[in-house]
Formats: sequence, structure tokens, C-alpha cells
Amino acid sequence: MKKYLAIIVVVFAAISCSEYQNILKSTDPELKYSKAVEYFEKNDFMRASTLFDEVSRYFRGTERSEQVLNYLAKSYMGQKDYFTASEYYKTYVKTYPKGTYITEARFMIGYCYYLDSPDARLDQTATRDAINAFQEFLDIHPDSERVPEVNKLLDELKSKLAYKELLSARLYYNLGNYLGNNYISAIIVAQNALKNYPANSNREELSYIILQSKYEQAVQSVEEKKIERYRDTIDEYYNYINEFPTGKYKREAERIYADAKKIVKD
Repeated sequence: MKKYLAIIVVVFAAISCSEYQNILKSTDPELKYSKAVEYFEKNDFMRASTLFDEVSRYFRGTERSEQVLNYLAKSYMGQKDYFTASEYYKTYVKTYPKGTYITEARFMIGYCYYLDSPDARLDQTATRDAINAFQEFLDIHPDSERVPEVNKLLDELKSKLAYKELLSARLYYNLGNYLGNNYISAIIVAQNALKNYPANSNREELSYIILQSKYEQAVQSVEEKKIERYRDTIDEYYNYINEFPTGKYKREAERIYADAKKIVKD
């Protein structure tokens, strides 16, 4: 029985392939378009995109051109080729700024970048492109039903960038004085992350890294700068403890404060 089923599958595949090749060779754009739609509706996005691409030149400048462009973008989405899909959506927005699918196309530009956004440890160009595209969407379509979804995606993307900054701040702190004063870099990175992403979930750790780094700078400082840097550490302790009075790093922060107060008597 399994043998016969396998034969049937092979036969149908051969027929399907033969049909597709005949469609490709056809000079009838209407046939190619209708078959492209059929393939699209059957989730055969590769064949659909090939046929839509072929007829796009024929229908350019006609009413159907808008539909073809929309189908092309969706076909590449179906293939998980998000970069190519985003390029077609951008072409749609440029060509049909008042088109039927304009709101969806603007959303999908950002969503394609979102889906291409990699792990926080990797290059975040796609993440920033997604944020810019979604911000533009909100500016142009403030009343869209997509707004809550876009805001949620923006929060996720910004959290990823904030986490990348946290990883950098950790790295600089752990490097210490290796090949230079990396504590300064840790402080700058953490401060920028707090400023640029104030609502991020790693806010406490970023604040604590600033405190730690300032403390280590004071401990390892030359004599003429020690008092000033310990005072700066004490100020940073208050910044941390005022925002996180029951924080995860409270005990360590209090130890740092106690050490600093031994040096700064006033």
C-alpha cells in the first residue's frame, strides 16, 4: 500500500511540475496571473513569486499592478525572505502612497525588519531599522488599529537594544583597567542606555554597574583624585538606592557606600 501511495505522490508531483513549466512558457499574462494567485492561495509561495514577478512587467502602469506588487511582497514573506519582502513593501509605499494596502505595507516594512532582528549579541542594524519604520508608521497612522501591536513591538525592540548595551557595559566593567580605563566606558555605555531606554527591564543592573565602576575607579585612583571619586561614588549610591530602595544589589551597594564613607569623612 505504501509503495502505491509513493508512486501516486511521484506522479502528481511530476504532473504539477509539468503544469508549472507550461505556465512559465506561456505568453498569456492573464493565465500566469491567475495561476500565480492559485499558487499563492495554496501556500506555494516560490512558484507564486516567480509568476508574479514575470507578469509585473506586463501589468506595470495598470490597475492590477498594485495587486501584483502586494502579492509579491506577501509571497516573499511566505518564503521567510524578509529582506526582499521589505523591499517590495517599500516599493509599494513609494509607488502607491494612497494605495489600498498602504497602511498594511507601512506596517509590514517594520515587521519585516523586526523578523530579521537577530540576537542581541549580533549587529542590530535590522533592529534599528524596525524601530525607525514603526515610528514612521505611528507618525503617519496614529489612529490605526495596529497601534497597540506596534507599541508592543517597539518596546521589545528597544529592550533588545538596551540589553545589548548592558552586555557592553558588563564587558567593559569586567575588563577593568586592561589596556586602559574601561570603567569610564562602562559608565558611559550604562548611562546612555538609561537615557535612551528609560523603561527597559535591566535598568537596575545598569545603575548598579555605574555605581560599581565609579567605586572601582576610586579604589584604583591616584591619591589626588581619590576623595573626589569616592564622593562621586557616594552620590551614585544615593542615585541607586533612591530608585531601588529594596533592589537586588542593595547589600552590595551598601557595602560600597560604607567603604566610601571611611574615606570621605564629611
